[in-house]
Order: sequence, then structure tokens, then C-alpha cells
Amino acid sequence: MKFKKFGKTLLMSALSAGVVIGISSCKQSYSVGFLYVTGTQTASTTGQGIISGFKIDHNTGNLTAIAGLPVSTGGANPSRAVLLTGGRFLYVLNRGTTTDGGPCSTTDVCSNANIAQFSIGGNGILAPQGIYYTQGNNPFRMIADSAGAHLYVLDHDAPSGAGCSLVFGQQTTTCGDITAFSIDPTTGRLSYLLNSQVTSASGAPLPYFPVPAEPIDFALASNYFLTLSGTPATGDSVFPYAYNNSSGQLTVNQNTSQPLNINAGTAIVSAGGEIYVLDDGLNTNQPPTNGAIYAFKPGTNGSLQAEADGYIPDNPTYSYPNYVLAANGKAFVYILNQGDNANTTNAQSGIASFKLTNPFQLQPISGATGSTGGTGAGPQCILEDPSNQFIYTANFYSSTITGLSINQNAGDLTPLSQATKAKDSYALPGPATWCVVTGRTS
Repeated sequence: MKFKKFGKTLLMSALSAGVVIGISSCKQSYSVGFLYVTGTQTASTTGQGIISGFKIDHNTGNLTAIAGLPVSTGGANPSRAVLLTGGRFLYVLNRGTTTDGGPCSTTDVCSNANIAQFSIGGNGILAPQGIYYTQGNNPFRMIADSAGAHLYVLDHDAPSGAGCSLVFGQQTTTCGDITAFSIDPTTGRLSYLLNSQVTSASGAPLPYFPVPAEPIDFALASNYFLTLSGTPATGDSVFPYAYNNSSGQLTVNQNTSQPLNINAGTAIVSAGGEIYVLDDGLNTNQPPTNGAIYAFKPGTNGSLQAEADGYIPDNPTYSYPNYVLAANGKAFVYILNQGDNANTTNAQSGIASFKLTNPFQLQPISGATGSTGGTGAGPQCILEDPSNQFIYTANFYSSTITGLSINQNAGDLTPLSQATKAKDSYALPGPATWCVVTGRTS
């Protein structure tokens, strides 16, 4: 097809105008990603958990509900969710329920616990794909490797004392376990990854990986799976499994745990190349208050090597630190605090903000113990949006999502209403339990 000279002139003029308009337009509004929040629905009588979803506006951080959501999580009491790299599949861990409605325990095991798989459509809608089950009892934590090839679930109670004794000696009759799965790269389906190192009495591979009793949390850091376990009476310690990033296998290099000299651990988190252990015990603030953060580097055989300046008291007005986020290329570290009670008027919940320097030091961004960021009551999770501009928390007691803007130079957090004129808080149908974000756009 040929253009006449006059037609070419019009075409070039139009193209030029388009370039000018593209450059000179003030702002283009589009979604930078999808934010999903698991939780429960206050008015529901089914007992099922739900997934709410929102589009994130790249200019303001404003959240817009995704049409067709919330949807059922496929089980009761969702506790964690994992969104694979690339944003194609979402997995939700449903803890199930006990016979009397109380918390899961060794003597009152939660029934109908499962892992529900969802596919994510181009508009952010979720479609259920399958249901899977762990090998142990009372699952409560779940993470995936960075390649999205394997999924791991921490069960509070192993299915058999025999498996515990195979790793920790004949005197050990109770323990927790990790159930491992391989993920099909095309369909996202899960298949069990058996323990190639430990076999049962019949010679068959053990279908799970034992961890010490009373597990609290686990993390994948520098080719090691680290499980935080313990009670106030026994003290907390960390047990390592060596991790093969190709096969997904976990192997034991030592069958003893590393004591941490704390007894109120709440979480272990790998963030920004550091390993953080969070503790709700008394710290060195004056007067002493609950909450402290310990920073480590991975050492030989998965041992933890304390950073020289690795003890950080929590903000004195907060309690129960429960997660760590390293944001803006690891430059800023945000400590999330859940608070110890359900009192929505008590300022125990919030974010303490620090600047990470090398050699390791967490420098308070402002004030003696780090600048603070507001959250709703009882925040369960914290994340950074795909454009690295905004931070969101999902809050259990206030049934909300809270949005904050990151000062890219200083690292302090500002309510969205002050930074971008967006809303600060977004209502959820009920208490939130976890949140994930994907960079897929629409």
C-alpha cells in the first residue's frame, strides 16, 4: 500500500502530535498491580474464608475493588497466602477448624485444613484450580522459593512420633514438620516432594521433613530453611535444613537447634539479605517495653551469626513485632507490630521505620527508636507495591487495609491522603489474615 505525499504529511503530523501528547500529558492512570487479602467475612455463616482483591493506582496508591471478588478461599480460617513470581497462581493455606471452635492444638487437631490453588486472570479475577493437603496436622505457615518451583508448608504437629525420632533421636516423640511440594510450571498443580534423606522402617522415603516441637515460624534464607521453635518455658531456638534450589530437597547437616536466649519469639523473616528474629519479650527501652528485633547473617551449616549492631529495641509504644519489610532496594527496613490485644483504641499497633546502612546498622529514620507509621488495629502483614512507592498493611481487628506513601529519599511513611490525596484506609468484609501483591497490570 502506498501513501501520497499529502497523506504522508498528515500521518507524520499525527504521529508527531501523538508523541507530544504522550510526553506532555500530566499523568496516566493505570493499575500497577493487584493486591489480595485473605480473611473472614463477618456476616458469613458458612465458615469459609474469603479473598478480597484490589487494583493499585500507580499515581496515588488508591485501591479499587476488583470486580467479582471476594471469593471463597476453599476452606476455613485462612492464615497465609503465596503468590508465585510472575503472578499466575495464588495459593491460600486454610487452617480448618476444631470441634469446639477453639485454636488448633496437638490434642484438638484442626480438621479440613488444605491448600487452595487459584489462577489469576488478566483483570485480576481469581479462578479456583485445586485443593491439596499437607502430610502433618495443624498447618499454619507457607512460603515458596524464589523461582516458584517449590512450595513449603509448616505443620505444627508431625503425623507420627516415629518420624520425629528418625531425625532427632529415639527420645523425641513429638515434633513439627515441613510438607514440601513441587509446582508444575504450566498448570501450577502441586505434587508431594518426598524426603530423600530419611526413610521409614519399611524403607520408604519419609513424606515430610521433621522440625523441632512447637514451631513458631520458618524462613528460607541463603539456601537454608530456618525454623524458629520453642516456648516461654524452654526458650526459643532455630533449626536449619540445607535447601537444594534445583531439586527442592531439604537435608539435615546437624540435628540440634541453635539457642537464641529469647523466650517470646514471634517470627523469623529473611529480608534484604538479613535474617531477623522478632521477640515480644522485654527490651532495653526505658522503661522496658515489649518488643525487640535481632539481626543475623547466615553462617556455616545454617547457623546464625549475630550482626555487631544486631540488637534493636522496638518502638516503645508498640508490642508484638510480627514481620519485617525491606523496601526501596533494601535501603529502608520497616518493623510491623501487631499489638498484644484487640483494643482498637490502643496504639500498640504500628510500623517502626529504619534506614539500613553497611556495615549493618539500623539507623532510626527519626527519633530514638525509629519513625512510626500508622496502621489499623492488629496488622497481620506488610508489603510494598510493585512500583516501590506505597506500603500497605492488612489489619485483623479493624478489618481494613491501610495505605502509606514512602518518601524515596528519607524513608519516612506518610498517609496516602497527605501524599497523594488518596484514601488512607479501605474497608474489608471482615478480619484480615494475610496479604500478597502481584506486578501484573491491566
